[in-house]
Amino acid sequence: MVNAKLLWIDCSGGLLAGAVVLVARPWLAALYALPDDLLLVIGLANLLYGSFSLSLATMPRRRTALRICGLALANALWAVGCFIAGAVHLRTASVFGLAHLLGEGVLVGALGVLEWRARERLITARARRRRAGLPTDDEVVG
Repeated sequence: MVNAKLLWIDCSGGLLAGAVVLVARPWLAALYALPDDLLLVIGLANLLYGSFSLSLATMPRRRTALRICGLALANALWAVGCFIAGAVHLRTASVFGLAHLLGEGVLVGALGVLEWRARERLITARARRRRAGLPTDDEVVG
C-alpha cells in the first residue's frame, strides 16, 4: 500500500501548506517579501489541490487513469509555476520566500514524478477493467 500512502502524503502536504499559508499570510508576506496576492493564490491552490488528492486517497473508486495522470500533471505544472514565481521575484523576495517557492516546486515536482511512475498501481482494478472494456463488478449480469 505504498501507493495509497503516496496519495495521503500528497493531500496532507497540500492541505497543511494551504491552511498555513492562508492563516499566516500577512506575516509570511512580510517575512518572504512576496506580494500578499501571490500568497493568497498559493494558499488557495494548495487547498484545492489537496482536496482533490484527498478525494483520490479516500475514495479508491475515483482513481481512474485520467484523474491519476491529471494529478501527476497538475503537480508538474505547479512545480513549473513555483519556479517561474521564484524567477519573477528573484530580486525582491527574501531568502525565505525564495526557499519556499523553490522548495515547494521541488517537492511537488518530485510527487508528480512518483505519481506518474506509480500511475498504473494507483489506478483501481475497477478502473483498469473499465479501461480495458471489461465489465466491472457492478456491471456483471448474472
